Amino acid sequence: MGDVLAGFHAAWEFASDSVLIRFERGIRTPKLFQALGERRIPLDAIAAVTLTHGKRGTVVLRAVPRAGADPLMEAAAGQLKDACDPYRLVLPAERETLAEYYADELRGLLAPDTGPVERYLVRAPETPLQFKAYDGKASFDGKSVTFRWFWTGASSAKWKAGDQTFAVADLCGVEWRSPEVFEGHLRLLRRDAPAAAEQPGQADQDPAAVVFGLGYGPVHESLPFAAAVLGAVRAGGPAGLAEGAGVAVGARRDPGGVADRIRHLGELHSAGLVTDEEFSAKKAELLAEL
Repeated sequence: MGDVLAGFHAAWEFASDSVLIRFERGIRTPKLFQALGERRIPLDAIAAVTLTHGKRGTVVLRAVPRAGADPLMEAAAGQLKDACDPYRLVLPAERETLAEYYADELRGLLAPDTGPVERYLVRAPETPLQFKAYDGKASFDGKSVTFRWFWTGASSAKWKAGDQTFAVADLCGVEWRSPEVFEGHLRLLRRDAPAAAEQPGQADQDPAAVVFGLGYGPVHESLPFAAAVLGAVRAGGPAGLAEGAGVAVGARRDPGGVADRIRHLGELHSAGLVTDEEFSAKKAELLAEL
């Protein structure tokens, strides 16, 4: 196609085999977009194209990524807010006809969606990458992940374990919980990890995890980091594609540990550090783990 469609915060350049998304750098542009810079999305990585009406006289053109095609979206696991979705292009409503044209053109180029892909089709963020979490600094050079603990935030369990370095070859995935929600963290999933019942239940006790807090580990730093690690793990070969590898799937936890966490949550709620809504939502989530 060779055309460019510019919207708020981004412009899409259409090619015969891909869409190049260039994100603006401006004070109103979401920080995640600025961190990503630009991304080339192969048409094979797109399952569908939608066009809907947005807020305040806008229309939204969205490319729906295929499951497993993009490490960034796999790491995000549905936690991104609409405003930070890199697959959305927001345009003024008066450009709806033009948006419909490009949506139809894109749909005509897409192959039938045959389900999840076996390898990433969208490039992972480039390394090296690093960010500061609440209890430590995380660094990734493409071959290994390093956690260096802060004495002001790290738990005694992490201090006892010492600073940690994990080779990509020893990992099977990443668990990313957004810094914008309660108990946000980034946890590395290891191939040689102990049985689920023996693993630390909370991220602040796990030397293979860093925890987020207000102002620490923001989405635009921690999510590309998680995606880069996932990309490296998947690129490591067949071992990195073992069944169940990738983003973590919640396992059932020991009832006693869940009860302790609910008790702690209640203390935070009583102290006014957690809202009624957060308390109810998190309690329901913990009970679902039993």
